[in-house]
This record gives sequence, structure tokens and C-alpha cells, in this order.
Amino acid sequence: MKENIHPAYKEAKVVCACGETFTTKSTTPSIHVDICSKCHPFFTGRQKLVDAEGRVEKFKKKYAKNKK
Repeated sequence: MKENIHPAYKEAKVVCACGETFTTKSTTPSIHVDICSKCHPFFTGRQKLVDAEGRVEKFKKKYAKNKK
């Protein structure tokens, strides 16, 4: 590899929307994420996310078959 062309790879603090924080390595000093392994439904086994904007209902309504 060429020298002095790569960004610095240092410790970074990751902050989740649920409040969980942990450290990892990255080229940026801090990373903000919406979901992590502590609050993701796949890892927790429960549905925690709320469809606040009604996207699922909007999709179902748009593609529902007419029952006339």
C-alpha cells in the first residue's frame, strides 16, 4: 500500500437512538445510528418499532384488491 494516502483509523463512539453506546474503529470520530443490536427486533425477538407515518397502511390501501 502507498504510504500517507489513507485516512486515520482510530476509535469511534457509536450512539444509537435507544441510548446504547459502544466503541469501534472508524475513520470518523462518532457515528449516530437509528437502530442497534440491543433494540433491533431480529435480536430482541419483539417488535418495538412503530410505523408512525402509516406507511404500511398506505401500502395495503394502495395495493388492496377491490372487493365489489
